[in-house]
Amino acid sequence: MEEKKEMKFVRPESLSVGAEIPAISAPPFQLHCPSMTRSPLLDIAPKTPKTPKSPLASLLMSTPIASPMKKAIASMQCYLEEVGHFTKLDPQDAWLPITESRNGNAYYSAFHTLSSGIGVQALLLPLAFTTLSWTWGILCLSLVFMWQLYTLWLLIQLHESESGMRYSRYLRLSMAAFGEKLGKLLALFPVMYLSGGTCVTLIMIGGGTMKIFFQIVCGDTCSMRPLTTIEWYFLFVCLAIILAQLPNLNSIAGVSLIGAITAISYCTLIWVVSIIQGRPEGVSYDPPETKSDMARICDILNALGIIAFAFRGHNLVLEIQGTMPSSAKQPSRKPMWRGVKLAYVIIAMCLFPLAIGGYWAYGNLMPNGGMLNALHKYHGHSTSKLLLGLTSLFVVLNCLSSFQIYAMPVFDNLELRFTSKMKKPCPWWLRIVFRIFFGCLAFFISVALPFLMSLAGLIGGVALPVTLAYPCFMWILIKKPTKYSAIWCLNWILGVLGMVLSMLVIAGAIWTIVTMGIEIHFFKPQ
Repeated sequence: MEEKKEMKFVRPESLSVGAEIPAISAPPFQLHCPSMTRSPLLDIAPKTPKTPKSPLASLLMSTPIASPMKKAIASMQCYLEEVGHFTKLDPQDAWLPITESRNGNAYYSAFHTLSSGIGVQALLLPLAFTTLSWTWGILCLSLVFMWQLYTLWLLIQLHESESGMRYSRYLRLSMAAFGEKLGKLLALFPVMYLSGGTCVTLIMIGGGTMKIFFQIVCGDTCSMRPLTTIEWYFLFVCLAIILAQLPNLNSIAGVSLIGAITAISYCTLIWVVSIIQGRPEGVSYDPPETKSDMARICDILNALGIIAFAFRGHNLVLEIQGTMPSSAKQPSRKPMWRGVKLAYVIIAMCLFPLAIGGYWAYGNLMPNGGMLNALHKYHGHSTSKLLLGLTSLFVVLNCLSSFQIYAMPVFDNLELRFTSKMKKPCPWWLRIVFRIFFGCLAFFISVALPFLMSLAGLIGGVALPVTLAYPCFMWILIKKPTKYSAIWCLNWILGVLGMVLSMLVIAGAIWTIVTMGIEIHFFKPQ
């Protein structure tokens, strides 16, 4: 006779947030619950013989009043037969802004990926070509594109573990792969920099572009007193804080759509106008002369860093996927990958013409500020104010939209500290305080340390493994592929190369700072 298995149900209110949650059987309605979506990576258990019905139970269940109960029991039975496994649920996820709502889809993932994946850093790509030239520039851009798309696929596959756990934050996946202490050591600073540091950079770029937009629209005949750079920063932060009151990651899908449209628009406008206007006089495609071989090597490393930094958003992939529902038949990795494929087709259509067309148009005359500066410098007088103003407006809107998605992990971390200590959801007024506090902190840093963008290559080199190296090592540690198999060798090679590239970029950035110097000025943004 087969041994019967006893199922124990635990009341959710009896569990503390910090305690280990026992395995429970999820009822049918939780399959579509936004905050309690189970992992689909579970084996289908074989059907067991049904228990004979009691005559009394048959009599009671035949009444009209018992019809809803019969439906619930039948639904529960079908669910258990389909799933056949227990899932660990974390009630705290339902309180945090990233996993508060889990009704996302492939379109939402495409919007978020585009908004976070295309930014003003892509406008620097032609600058890398001035050092690498045509052949090596296109080759390196193509290889890095395929490399980071592969690591993106790895992260999507690692989101759901075989034990039933969903890793909706990059830091948690790192801790699960490398261990709690080493995982925090490796990923905490890069992830926080890629969130908070990016928001500070967006304030500088967005506020500065608002100033340019005002000058284009107002012109020399305007009688209004122009705002200072600090005032433009403050205006940008105020707009960003207002948008930041949207409660969770799913609720900013519309904002991300606007960010994606504006990013595609200004990238396309800039390279199309640059090609139509023609090349300025004196354009050359010869590599710039350097004083020494070491300087030449550092220029190449900086160029590789520019290409690697053009692809961003890996620290947000797990968070975006965490907003999606998941079931045995429709795991979240399927719609997530569909959205990412669509987004990266569009990203490739933006970045490759921008890099190639920009290098063709300006060659070694490309200024350090990238394509936007080149457009204003060489074609500012011959291009209509409408196009120039529209381009600047698109950059501002994209910065505002990107600020929301990059700030969301910071908001999530702040609320995590509160909910872990107080064992209850964060009240609405405290959520507003947290977001205003972060906006003011980012504004203060952007004003106090205006030279921070000059250190982007140095600090960005530290964060580079998040994109190119860590996903490969995490795949090996979690999935445990056969030793010396093709996938094992590929991930080891890419992971080691990613770490080596990160160290070389850091070394190149330090050498550039030491040899060329850096202008340090506090509380004097320009």
